[in-house]
Amino acid sequence: MNDQTLIKEKVNQAVGILDEHGIDCWITFVRESGMMRDPMMDFLCPADMTWHSAFIVTRSGETHAIVGQMEKQTVDDLGVWGRVTGYVEGIKGELLGYLKALDPASIAVNWSRTSEVCDGLTHGMYLLLEDMLGEIGFGDRLVSAEKVASSLKARKTPAELDRMREAIDHTLDIFGMVKGFIRPGRTEKEIAAFMAREAESRGLSFGWDPVHCPAVFTGPDTAGAHYQPTDRKVERGHVLNMDFGLKVEDYTSDLQRTFYVLEEGETTEPPEVKKGFDTIVASIELARQALKPGVQGVAVDAVAREHIVSQGYEGFPHGLGHQVGRFAHDGTALLGPAWEKYANKPFETIEENMVFTIEPRLTVPGRGVVTIEEMVLVTATGAEFLSQPQKEPILIG
Repeated sequence: MNDQTLIKEKVNQAVGILDEHGIDCWITFVRESGMMRDPMMDFLCPADMTWHSAFIVTRSGETHAIVGQMEKQTVDDLGVWGRVTGYVEGIKGELLGYLKALDPASIAVNWSRTSEVCDGLTHGMYLLLEDMLGEIGFGDRLVSAEKVASSLKARKTPAELDRMREAIDHTLDIFGMVKGFIRPGRTEKEIAAFMAREAESRGLSFGWDPVHCPAVFTGPDTAGAHYQPTDRKVERGHVLNMDFGLKVEDYTSDLQRTFYVLEEGETTEPPEVKKGFDTIVASIELARQALKPGVQGVAVDAVAREHIVSQGYEGFPHGLGHQVGRFAHDGTALLGPAWEKYANKPFETIEENMVFTIEPRLTVPGRGVVTIEEMVLVTATGAEFLSQPQKEPILIG
């Protein structure tokens, strides 16, 4: 699958989203994008633009890129943009001439108060664009492109899903391989290094910062999520969990698996570990059943959270699940509680073709943290697993 195929899918998708929201024109306005890259450029042009550049998609389906003359051929070669204009001295004349002829009632640009994926336009570039548009009386037509950018990020196309499925397959395969490497006395760092070597042997990069990808936590009283592997050694009776993701052609997986290290003479996990694990599995399935287009993420989070609390555990200290795409944490809508740090994200409406994690956790005293992270695709009527779900703890002899 190449970038051209994916960009064609996303630009065509953007036209439909504009029409859906009644927005006439969407401009991604950038300069030196290798230094200050707008997240939307991933869907519009894979190359970095040096000079002021405008990538314009209209509700009618017309697409126009206005770029520096020396970068015109690069954009032309994509075969995606209906019209590509190159300039030498400055962008203003070409941009204002085009917009004046188009005469859009609304011009969406990439700023947002609450969503980082929709906030790629710098303040300085916004002021510059506002001043230029003011010269033709269009300064008051600027609106936030949050709805456009958010939906474009969220609604996965066939090309995007193909890449994510391949990343998931590699991740699950390496989880299966590391089972044979884990044993009492191994350190978290050694386990993480084994997984990293296997990923590198396949020519794959990590889903997030390799300092803590994979993250490995064994036993009670660990540092918790988003921390790097340590010299702590695996011991019998430990619950061990791992958070791991890989990238395939820029698209990411993000999965967690829980292992139990058997005591001498044990053939299965003890009752308290089984109860914790079964509680997590049930909460994931309840959340999956609640996840569908039209609901809010806060309601899905509540389903899983309430089940875990009903079983006598504390609520988990994070949202139930986030979107995944080009990054492990991607998109605006979130499966999460109404906490300040999540702003409006838990109240965004769930849409078909979003990909989410579902990742509740709980602590089994004296044993460690039990957590599973699955990836699911929102369908027209519900949600389906993209990852093969874990139903039992992985036992280490």
